[in-house]
Amino acid sequence: MYKETVPHAVGTMIGVIDYGAGNLGSVMNALARLGAPARFIEGPERFSAYEKIIFPGDGHFATAMASLERSGYAQAIQEWIAADKPFLGICIGLQLLFDSSEEAPPIDGKPIRGLGVIPGTVRRFPGRKVPQIGWNSTEARASSSLFKDLPVGSFFYYIHSYYADPLDNAVTAATADYYLRYCASIERGALAAAQFHPEKSGAVGLKLLENFLIR
Repeated sequence: MYKETVPHAVGTMIGVIDYGAGNLGSVMNALARLGAPARFIEGPERFSAYEKIIFPGDGHFATAMASLERSGYAQAIQEWIAADKPFLGICIGLQLLFDSSEEAPPIDGKPIRGLGVIPGTVRRFPGRKVPQIGWNSTEARASSSLFKDLPVGSFFYYIHSYYADPLDNAVTAATADYYLRYCASIERGALAAAQFHPEKSGAVGLKLLENFLIR
């Protein structure tokens, strides 16, 4: 069993994006347990004050995307990731990285665009029992730095009705099963994201957050 430790990158200042969603307190509490200094980012112009950024939260794809665009966070996130700076998306923070979502169909023929950082679509689970709520085994690729030193098939906490479907499976860092095998986490350079909630996943979740802090 993984035992909680303080990350080597304890001096790294973490910026947490607050666009009005929930679960932010859980993320801040998890970072505090790891001894990682973190603050809510006070606007997109403040990104440069941080060394790593975490984008957690939940909510509807279209509503969240509209909030990011109004606040200026959308462009700031795209530029941060394009510069290959450390970024971790959680739940909706993963889904918004994609081009579009079945949760947000076109309005009057005009598509609802995501951040477009990862080519692909967010799709609704085909089964009738949604959302998926609870713990699910997650299979990571051996080369994943996000899942380093975690037991094979570790259980993380999920709550979602839609899943990411990248065009290029090379970005998939881990998969899980719910009606079908789907992408549960992505990694590309300094970019990482997870559909599950590491901040609500006990010791394994803390270890994954620590891995992000020191990767």
